[in-house]
Formats: sequence, structure tokens, C-alpha cells
Amino acid sequence: MYEAKRTGEGLRLYEAHLDPNDVNRLALVAELRTALTTEDIQVHVQPQAHTDDGRVRSVEALVRWNHPTRGRISPDEFIPVAERSGLIGALTTLVLDASLAAVAQWRRSGQDLSIAVNLSSRSLLDPGLVDEVAQLLQYHDVPPAALTLEVTEGSVMADPTRAISLLRELRALGVRLSVDDFGTGYSSLSYLQRLPIDEVKIDKSFVTDMLHRPGDTSIVRAITDLGRNLGLNVVAEGVEDQKTWDALAELGVHVVQGWHLARPMSVQALLPWLRERRTQAKDAPTPTPPRPSTSERLPDVPSGPVLLHFATDAHRATLDPR
Repeated sequence: MYEAKRTGEGLRLYEAHLDPNDVNRLALVAELRTALTTEDIQVHVQPQAHTDDGRVRSVEALVRWNHPTRGRISPDEFIPVAERSGLIGALTTLVLDASLAAVAQWRRSGQDLSIAVNLSSRSLLDPGLVDEVAQLLQYHDVPPAALTLEVTEGSVMADPTRAISLLRELRALGVRLSVDDFGTGYSSLSYLQRLPIDEVKIDKSFVTDMLHRPGDTSIVRAITDLGRNLGLNVVAEGVEDQKTWDALAELGVHVVQGWHLARPMSVQALLPWLRERRTQAKDAPTPTPPRPSTSERLPDVPSGPVLLHFATDAHRATLDPR
């Protein structure tokens, strides 16, 4: 009941890891508290590239917990625990600090890259978040525009008034804002217009099989058109092959992310990966065949207006487990 009230979902099935009295959960809380003071929790990154020229200008921060005895623990398991136990603030601070430190390091190496960090619904209710972000940006000497904060539709709708107010304060700092997993949660376009956002991110569930599922193609096209008409940057995640990349570019998506470009990697591995990618691009022959038409890449979809119906999203981890 309390979890349903907290997330605003109305109905929630019992899950042991959300039970505050569950023995395993209590142990995980203690271990997570310890991990936040060690190097067991780290930030990895996944590159994002522009569809027009293929250049990588940004990455997404992804949290990783390498438990000393249990190995890697999924964010889907430990982030709900962090939210319920009051540790989400410390975890968010750790991720923001590590992410901005990485950006500062890349900038010193001559790489002008930005980074995206996910915020949980609890973070959007934290009155100290804006000051903390401002202090970390100043400490690492990173321009605000180099940081994108991602929120989900569900996290905003949990308390729209407070969330929108806080997002406006963050936007006033110069930080970029993005709606993550767009299309999987609430579909109130009136709230979308009210949000001071710069970007919408199409969920990978619509992207991965879009070449073989006309319905997914229709949704991707509709979200892309909506974003562009609102003057927003459009990002698609879950891109696993070149044909999907080309199809998204044809539809007007600005930025892509997924295993076709790169799998998540450590912060230290990013610059060598970028250098290797540039070397391969220079050595690659210039393609001569013309780009295939949209009809050759996309499945047939019904003509006329498209009616979208988005299901309410389930609990979303603070930082994506990709």
C-alpha cells in the first residue's frame, strides 16, 4: 500500500525487496550503506551519437555495484532499496559527483563531452537538490549545459507541482533536462508542455524491433514528430544495428544510443574507445551506394492519424541498468 502511494501507481503487487521488514532487504541496506563509502559502487557510461554525422558528443551515466561476495547487483534490485531506506540521496550525490568529475577529466583532455544522469522520483522531492547540483558544477568547473538530468514521466506525475517547480529551478541553473523512457508511462501532453525540458528519450522497447513491428514504427514516428514540433531534442535508445540507426535518422531522430554504437564501459575506457573509433572512421572507405528510401527500411504502417495509448510504467530505477 505504501509503495503504491509513494509511486502514485494506485496498485502495486507485493515484492519482497520492497518490504521494509524483509531479512534480505535489511541485509542489503546495510551492505549498500557500506558500499557508498567504498569503491564498490561505480559509474559506467554509454556513448550517444548524432544520427547526421555519427559524432559522439554525450554519454549516459549508469550505476554499477560490484558486491565483494555476490558479484554485480542489478540497479533494479538495489535502487528501490536505496529509495525506501533513505540512501537515495547519498547514491545520487555519488553518481553526480563521479559523473561531473569524469566530464572535467575529459575536458582537460580536449574532449568536450556532456553527460546524462537519471534522477529518481525521490530526488525530485529533495529541496536541497538544486543547491547540490550547483555546488558540484562549481567544484568540478563544469558548465551547466554539460549536464543533462533525466526524469521519467512517472516520477514527475507522482507530485507534478513540486516536481515541475524543482525542474524549473534546475533549468535556471543552465542544466539540460530530459524525459526518459518517453511513451511507457503517463501520456498527459498538457504536462509535457509545462515541463521545462530540452529533450525526450524514446524507450528502447519501441526501438529495438521497430523494423519488424509497424506499431512500434508508428509510435517512434509520432514521438519524434511531437518532440521536433515542440522544439525538443529527440533521443532513441536500444539501437542494435545500422538499419535501425538509418531508419531513425530518416524519421528525424537526433541522437541514438545502444549496443550498435557501444556497450556501457568504464569512465577510463571512454577516451581510448573514442580514439579507436575515430581511427576506424578515417580508415573506412567512403560509401558509394545511395541511402535506401524509407520504404526499404521501415515496415508498412497505416496511413492517417495515429492514436497512442501508453500503459502506466512500472517502477523505474534511478539509473538505467543497461
